[in-house]
Amino acid sequence: MLRRTTAERYTSSESPHEGDSPVPTTLLTITGNSAKLEGKFDITDSIQIECEIGGELKVGGKLVIGHRGAVRADVQTVDAIIHGEYEGNMVATGSVEITPTGRADGNIETNSLVISKGGFFNGNVAKLKKKSEGEEEKPLVHLVKDKQLVQQS
Repeated sequence: MLRRTTAERYTSSESPHEGDSPVPTTLLTITGNSAKLEGKFDITDSIQIECEIGGELKVGGKLVIGHRGAVRADVQTVDAIIHGEYEGNMVATGSVEITPTGRADGNIETNSLVISKGGFFNGNVAKLKKKSEGEEEKPLVHLVKDKQLVQQS
């Protein structure tokens, strides 16, 4: 079932502070106990997945893999929250959170990765490189011989 809802949804890291009014978030939600989708998906908004999806997934907002969700795909997204299962290669320009019930297997390239106690991650993580105009790309690993040595007196 596909449905678009406007709801007040928060993760453990984005719950509102006391006195703040909640900000509603529009999520496209895909649900279905036995639903299995395969293909190439390009979604401009945020999405919550509560079924099985495979292939390629490009999300213009936040990807939420629900408790019943299983995503086996290469993903490009802004933010990701994993409550269910994820397998593949992910590039997230924002942050990735693996909750206590979340399981991720694959490579993640992002600026922020949070793994809650009980969450599972098997793979490699790399910091997302940002290259502005005129900036020289620096290597991820710096050799000692490249650095100036301080002379001892």
